[in-house]
Amino acid sequence: MTVWAGRRGLGLVRTRPLDSVVEAVGKTPLVRLEKVGRDAPGVELYLKLELMNPGGSVKDRAASRMMLRALEEGKLAPGKTLIDSTSGNTGVAYSLFGAALGVSVTLVMPSNVSKARKDIARAFGTEVVFSDPMEGSDGAIRLAREIVSKDPDRFFYPDQYSNPDNPDAHYHGTGAEILDALGDRVTHFVAGIGTSGTIMGTSRRLREHPRPIRCIAVEPEDAFHGLEGLKHLPSSLVPKIHDSAGYDETFRVATEAGWEMSERLSVEEGLFVGHSSGANVYAALEIAKRLSREGRGGCVVTIACDRGDRYFEPIKWEKRYVW
Repeated sequence: MTVWAGRRGLGLVRTRPLDSVVEAVGKTPLVRLEKVGRDAPGVELYLKLELMNPGGSVKDRAASRMMLRALEEGKLAPGKTLIDSTSGNTGVAYSLFGAALGVSVTLVMPSNVSKARKDIARAFGTEVVFSDPMEGSDGAIRLAREIVSKDPDRFFYPDQYSNPDNPDAHYHGTGAEILDALGDRVTHFVAGIGTSGTIMGTSRRLREHPRPIRCIAVEPEDAFHGLEGLKHLPSSLVPKIHDSAGYDETFRVATEAGWEMSERLSVEEGLFVGHSSGANVYAALEIAKRLSREGRGGCVVTIACDRGDRYFEPIKWEKRYVW
């Protein structure tokens, strides 16, 4: 397994003292998927480990940037509560950084998100409001907007689906880091669509590179899917930050394929990731196979959005304390 952490290599990367956990976001490593990648001879396949952000997911980038910018601009003023809709990972990030920055946080989540995500958010002192599970992330968006409309002076609503700081976090972070590590070798970038911040911001940065880099968005195959965190755009509210002209191709993945690839990554690569990450790698591998069949070679990069333990149900043998 090859790991890249910047052009200087792991041996020259220095640890540094931080003033806050917020500063720990980004600079995540890239791992070459050598075993999975054997299915595509002659093509390099890399996975950027966004699960190594302090909140355990790619959403740390957008959440921290949106919060810090809002504090700088006075939009997130003392006494205001941050509220947003989330399927889980952005909520964990808001909660973590809210605790670190002294900001109260309220989250609106579909009630069927994993218990682990609910419990992690609450552990930081966050209030959680549940929306109809049958309405998915769109229902959470609508409920968050309704709550804000009833008491606008109480809340700061960053609205991750519309906030340009979301893709900008990936333009300045994810995309720049991929180029720093792999440079001219990158030929393809693959990322799933949720808020669409990752694919939009990273693709914008990669498309500025002198060498052409093809950018591919990943969606679930149909509206009723089990790839938590990903959106099937034809049946969903399209995020304002999304623009289909910002990438070159859409690749649709079946739920079963995403889940099976997640399991394969655990067994073959020692990487325990969530199902949206499985969908990303499945799509990236299929694109790598296409390049291999054509004899073109290439270097395909995709995103490990979060860890697989985010999807666990509570363990049966949890220790109970009696005082």
